[in-house]
Amino acid sequence: MEIINRRQRMASLARKLRRENKTIGFVPTLGALHEGHLALVKEARQMSDVVIVSIFVNPAQFNQSADFKNYPRDLTSDAAYLAEYQVDYIFAPEEKEIYGENFSTYVYIEGLSETLEGASRRGHFRGVATVVTILFNMIRPDFAFFGQKDAQQIVVIKRLTEDLGFDTEIIVAPIVREESGLALSSRNQRLSSEERQKASIIYQALREAKIAVRDGERNVARLAEIVRRKISSEPLAQIDYISLVDNETLAPVDKIGEHAVLFAVAVWFGNVRLIDNVVLNRRQ
Repeated sequence: MEIINRRQRMASLARKLRRENKTIGFVPTLGALHEGHLALVKEARQMSDVVIVSIFVNPAQFNQSADFKNYPRDLTSDAAYLAEYQVDYIFAPEEKEIYGENFSTYVYIEGLSETLEGASRRGHFRGVATVVTILFNMIRPDFAFFGQKDAQQIVVIKRLTEDLGFDTEIIVAPIVREESGLALSSRNQRLSSEERQKASIIYQALREAKIAVRDGERNVARLAEIVRRKISSEPLAQIDYISLVDNETLAPVDKIGEHAVLFAVAVWFGNVRLIDNVVLNRRQ
């Protein structure tokens, strides 16, 4: 396994791999790796000749400087983690390698970037779309792997990939959860032991909504109230948003029908903001 820091070296290597007709599987991350990331790496290893994992805490997608500053960084630990999973290359650039002097070109996905996470984190998806465009252009992967936990990000990146003509297939892996049901996230490290235990109520609430759909409930307002009531029963939890939208367009919906509906929530526990989601449809 080789750790690459220079953008030019990464691009040159990717060109060489393509000339050799090697299929490239790419897993972009912010680092602070956990089992959710490793599930993506395992999938990439099964589908690709060469696996590349990027580790880059992207300043452009953080709308709060304190959040960016406090994000956990430990490349040595992450690299040791990845070495066990037959990763071929880690791309771990400095900020100047991605955003050079006088950088002024950004990518913005209209219509998909303003709701849900976009409403709560202004500029977040501009930062995500920009760095993914840079990475895709540099590496030109055959497959890129993302986790369902970041559901809106997946919608944004699929649209970006289609609109900008990247020949990359987006592979989505299911949410990996702790035993309590809490979705795995690098931010979980910043929870106190009590907050981490209590935060499982997010998934408990979403599971109640899923059961309600299975039992025949179709009204999204009532489903939202089920989740709101459950999460609000935990004093440590502060709800940011609860939203039910079309899983492909992110347009609001008023009932569960044949098309998949994304039920997404964001909840604060202390200074840590957690997101989670389930996908619903009538067939459930």
